[in-house]
Amino acid sequence: MKKAFLAAISVFLLGCSAPPAKVEVKVEKFNLAENHVSAVYTTAKDSSLRLTKGENLVFKEFGQPVETQVCVFVDPSKTFQEMLGIGGAITDASAETFYKLPEAKQQQVLDAYFNKEKGIGYNLVRTNINSCDFSSSSYTYVNEGDKELKSFNIEPDRKYKLPMIKKAMEAAGDKIIFYASPWSPPAWMKDNNNMLFGGKLMKEFYQSWADYYVKFIQEYEKEGVPVWGITIQNEPMARQIWESCIYTAEEERDFLKYYLGPTMHKAGFADKNIVMWDHNRDLIYQRASTYFADPEVAKYAWGMGFHWYEDWSGGVPVFENIRRVQEAFPNEKIMFTEGCAESFDSSRYEAWVLGEEYGRSMIHDFNNGAVAWTDWNILLDETGGPNHVGNFCFAPMHGDTRSSELTLTNSYYYIGHFSKFIQQGAKRIIASPSRSQLISTAYLNPDGKIVVVVMNESEIKTEFFLWIDGKAAPATSLPRSIMTFVL
Repeated sequence: MKKAFLAAISVFLLGCSAPPAKVEVKVEKFNLAENHVSAVYTTAKDSSLRLTKGENLVFKEFGQPVETQVCVFVDPSKTFQEMLGIGGAITDASAETFYKLPEAKQQQVLDAYFNKEKGIGYNLVRTNINSCDFSSSSYTYVNEGDKELKSFNIEPDRKYKLPMIKKAMEAAGDKIIFYASPWSPPAWMKDNNNMLFGGKLMKEFYQSWADYYVKFIQEYEKEGVPVWGITIQNEPMARQIWESCIYTAEEERDFLKYYLGPTMHKAGFADKNIVMWDHNRDLIYQRASTYFADPEVAKYAWGMGFHWYEDWSGGVPVFENIRRVQEAFPNEKIMFTEGCAESFDSSRYEAWVLGEEYGRSMIHDFNNGAVAWTDWNILLDETGGPNHVGNFCFAPMHGDTRSSELTLTNSYYYIGHFSKFIQQGAKRIIASPSRSQLISTAYLNPDGKIVVVVMNESEIKTEFFLWIDGKAAPATSLPRSIMTFVL
């Protein structure tokens, strides 16, 4: 059932705070007292519940559960990775759609994503360097053959993308962590002389391309947009019909080691974070083992990014490959950098699986070690675009540029069950469900509150106890639902 946009977000009552990036956050110890109260928020299929606040739970002494008592066990004494942020991408398509909407609708979009009280509290934004598939046409920032980058100009971004990024920053209270990814160097730098269809960066242009990232950062920061970091290449093993460029693991490693890393440091950008891989979970361990076998890589690489498009057969994604990387290289960070539901069809706006795909991925990715999670386009139009190669997709929100109607898919609410409540600097803690129909993750926020997310993909209504240190509160997981508990 489609709902008016303001009605859709009216249920959001709880904001979240996000300290600036690179600030050391001290997480307070959690002490659960008798009669402790937990707020509960629920989104459920075949109901009107959409991040809806329900009755509070009260914790009582419980002790040892028996086998028939279903529980989600939470242990705040065991802490793991620290949350960097949750958000999405402001692409050319998102920004173009945004500026085709009336100003009042634009403000609703900003509030829905970036306002802590009215929306779901995004604090992480990705964008594209040069054009990508979600651009209305291909473009670069330099003239043909300008190896020295004298003509470098981000003018294509000033029409839609930069203004929207600035508005997002303002709506978020300047707490945005911003990073960018290239889909392709200029055609004349590549061996196929085309921004599309893969191809490789020619070695004679390695230095020019390294300088390109520096120029991009400099120009964005002149515009008042602090850049947290960059990824080296979006999907470096995919030959796409859109902008793409291929690197083997060794080529990406050596480009970082001999060109990009030293160039960034020389330019005074040693504090900028360089993310490797930025592709699917399938090959991530092979890439990691190649990169990090070389100790020089650690001088420059922040860690690795990954996407979710590895399984085309409908099977279970290889979530544990993320854990394998964390186990083998515990000093390297891992972040989710892109995912979306493909094969756009407006008749499927209400498809429940759209949200469940996000909830499942976020829970497993966080439990396996991811420190951040970035959705793809935050806004697309009524066609699932614009997109200059016809690669139309879903977004959590669609804006109809004809009627100005805003439509939320279920993925918006599922993402919000995490982004609205888990603060930057939160530490992941143990969440252990005792039945397979429930999956869960949990965090200890810097303000001392615990956030527990419990998802039920089954058709089984499940009564359970949220159990912490011998105390428990009863709860009900509805079929095809997701819940967030704030203790």
